[in-house]
Parts: sequence; C-alpha cells; structure tokens
Amino acid sequence: MERIYIGIDNGTTGTIGIVGRDIEAQLHHTPVIKEQDYTKAKKNVTRLDCGALRSILGQFDQNRLFVLIERPMINPSRWNASMSAIRCLEAELIVLEMLGIGHQFIDSREWQKELLPHGIKGADEQKKASKDIGNRLFPQFSDFKHPDRDGLLIAEYAKRKGL
Repeated sequence: MERIYIGIDNGTTGTIGIVGRDIEAQLHHTPVIKEQDYTKAKKNVTRLDCGALRSILGQFDQNRLFVLIERPMINPSRWNASMSAIRCLEAELIVLEMLGIGHQFIDSREWQKELLPHGIKGADEQKKASKDIGNRLFPQFSDFKHPDRDGLLIAEYAKRKGL
C-alpha cells in the first residue's frame, strides 16, 4: 500500500498539495472562511474551513496519508500575520487529530534547499522559483491561480524522502 503525501504550506493564504505514486496529483488553496472578527470594531478575520479540509483529506484511505506541514512564521513584529498562522495551524492539527492522520513539521529552508535552485534572494524570487519548479514538475497546475506551488513542493519533498 503506497503512501499518499500531503504538503501544507501553512497559513490561510497557503496551498495544499497531494502527491503519490498511484494517484493523480492535486493542488488546493487552503480552504478558508472570512467573517467578522470577535472585536467590537469592524475587522475581518480569515479562518481555516475545517469541514472543507476534512473533505479534501477524507477522499483518501486515512491509513495511507502522511502530512508534512511547513512550520508557521512567528515574528513579534508581524503580530497579526503570526496570530493568523498559529490559529490556522491549530485548526489544521485538530482536523488531522480527528481523522487520525500522522504529520510532521518542516522548516521551509529544508524543502527549499532540496527543490529550489541555489542563490535565490528574497521572497519574490522564492515565490517565482516555487511556481516555476512546481509548474515544471506538475504542468497540469500551470493555470492554478496562486503565486507559488509550495504545498505541492512540500508534498513532493516528503515523497522523495520517503517520509
């Protein structure tokens, strides 16, 4: 029974990539819900849509799945983005625990060192390289509307490493 690898580019603007030897690769935007925050002042919040994530993961035999999650960015000077990433991660972990799916964390540099060209400088070059390499490996997603292919590349890294 071959494993199915799921790469989660953490955060509400990330992607979820799914690869395996005997399945057709998939790429999804992280499913989210946008709603009014709990504050009295007008402020929107973007949250993980746990039901939609459960549906994405539920299409497979749970015993075959392995999830590799990119460690979220935590930076006190970017408080709101850090809080959003942590909230999304917690919701993802709850869904994985409910479904009994194993997971592991990875630092972005680890998979990028393996799959992206050396010498990339800055976030813009990184996103472009991710999109270019992802589209080369998975040309069926070349029209996918997202600035990178991180979720797919994280899943591909897990597959190549046999995690």
